[in-house]
Amino acid sequence: MKNVSLLIVCSLIFTLSAFSQSGDGTYRFTILHTNDEHSHLIPHPVADYHPEYGGSAVGGFARLAGAINQIRAEKEQYNEPVMIFSGGDILGGPAFGWLPLKEGVAAEMKLFQAIGYDAVTIGNHEFDYGPDVLANYLKAAGYPEASSKTVFLGTNTRPPADHPLSDLGIKKHYIKELDNGLTIGVLGLLGDDAINKTAVPGPVEFDDPIEAARQAVEELKAAGADLIISVNHSGVYEDRLLAREVPDINIIVGGHTHTALYEPVFEGETVIVQAGSYLRYLGRVEFEWIRGENKITVLNEENGNEFLIPLDSSVEPDEEIAAKVEEYRSLLNGWVAELTDGLVTHIEQPVARSNFSLTGGRFQQESTIGNYVTDAMLHAAREATGNQVDVAAQANGAIRANVRPGVEEWSEGLITFYDLIMATGLGSGDDGNPGYPLVSFYLTEDEMRRALEVSVLLSELLDNSYFLQFSGLRMAFDPNRAVLLRIPFRGTPIPTSRAVLSAELQTGDGEFRPLRRGSDELIHVVTDRYIAGFLPLVGEIVPNLSIQFRDESGNPVELDDTIIRQNGEELKVWQAVLNFTLSHQVREVDLPEIPARYETTEERMRAIYTLPLWVWPLAIVVVIAAFVMYIIRRRRSIN
Repeated sequence: MKNVSLLIVCSLIFTLSAFSQSGDGTYRFTILHTNDEHSHLIPHPVADYHPEYGGSAVGGFARLAGAINQIRAEKEQYNEPVMIFSGGDILGGPAFGWLPLKEGVAAEMKLFQAIGYDAVTIGNHEFDYGPDVLANYLKAAGYPEASSKTVFLGTNTRPPADHPLSDLGIKKHYIKELDNGLTIGVLGLLGDDAINKTAVPGPVEFDDPIEAARQAVEELKAAGADLIISVNHSGVYEDRLLAREVPDINIIVGGHTHTALYEPVFEGETVIVQAGSYLRYLGRVEFEWIRGENKITVLNEENGNEFLIPLDSSVEPDEEIAAKVEEYRSLLNGWVAELTDGLVTHIEQPVARSNFSLTGGRFQQESTIGNYVTDAMLHAAREATGNQVDVAAQANGAIRANVRPGVEEWSEGLITFYDLIMATGLGSGDDGNPGYPLVSFYLTEDEMRRALEVSVLLSELLDNSYFLQFSGLRMAFDPNRAVLLRIPFRGTPIPTSRAVLSAELQTGDGEFRPLRRGSDELIHVVTDRYIAGFLPLVGEIVPNLSIQFRDESGNPVELDDTIIRQNGEELKVWQAVLNFTLSHQVREVDLPEIPARYETTEERMRAIYTLPLWVWPLAIVVVIAAFVMYIIRRRRSIN
């Protein structure tokens, strides 16, 4: 009987393993993936999350773990291997993104390890606090030893040999042999656009992603990898370019652009996937690979499974991960109470009411969230400096979220601290506290117009992240006039510095006067430390758009000397927004209400499309040519 039982067990094991690996060299495996988690440890909007009733909030690490548990259990029935990857930007954004500034706290990576992620690639927001903080973060997460649990990938990330990051086990690539015998080579890239948006890289350098990938693939193939997976923080456009340039990459797990790919993108034979952002979804893609044909096939449709699984209230959360998240929530609540002097005691605390949302993100357009944030910055700077402040500016890329009031029965119209701060919680200051500090300086009127030109030019050449929202002025501009032409064969743009058609400064009585080109009259400007840092850099490339920060007497000043302090502490953008919000309270027994004026935009910025500048010289040439032809014909007729 024992032999019969043993025979049955062996037969069952062989039958189950056949689903994963058949005798003809066919292998099946599943990849689960997320990207751009941005420290969203809990479901959001927080106002609409209720631990008992569920609600419409999405995401959270406990739900993520619950969904992964369910898929793993399903695949174990067929002995099918499951790999889990993150496409980077695990940090930055909401208040949980502040915790890396706390010594010994590495919430996201510790949770990834507990859930069982195979690898996480480095994203640009991992450098929001600089490489030193990132090194401390990885050390707190147990690296380099923790590489045996979850690999931290940086194929083209190159810290100096004497920097702590170089000793923490950041892998260029690695090989994993699955239980079914399939050998997978994995690399992880930071793309060009992400490199350009890395806030504080410090001495860390980044190699060309395509060349780094090409070399990594060669090394992985030489080491015996059957398949190559590239986990990228690059965006779909760059992923497709990589697939064309390095076709030996079989699968690309993407990130950076927050793109929810409801079905994969195919570039040649390469399969590209991406799962949106903020843990709204868990990506699931099921594969079959045939060794003899070196062919990979996506099986989701055949299996009847969606590529993106919503992490909503229908997902049963993992209790162990939920308990770990609760520990981090308690730690954060204590710090928030300290940072707000007790005004806010927990992150779910309602701080305002509204019957409309503050929204943004439209390409090169004024937004209600932009108006609200810049008005808050202007209000805070005037209070802190005691001086008239003329203009406040903030870039779209630094406004990370819309502010939406709750919609559930228990939350209707409520805006929580967590949901409000999601929009403006990025960065840190020299004080080690979260949030970019406000800076205050003077520009000439002519330089202010140049700043407007920089806003239009950079957003036109790069993307909407660089477009500036303003308080205290209004302008009309034509995006088509930002660039005169591109140099043939090189594609180098030639800026016109004439995209701004008109600009007006708001006066103390609420009226507007022209912002004069060529005027050296000083105006008082406030923005944040990060945005102010890139404005002068444009002048190094386009000298006629150069900007010099000055004090109220017109003397040049260093940027670090322009930081606004209140009661000896750096004044942060998120604090300005919180205090501005609390200032709207009109009844002691109720919450402040967002003023109705922010329900719509106010024509602070108007895009007006005129004839491109190159049309005028072309028209002149055409007129001259026509006139010359007329004279020639006239003479011929006379002769």
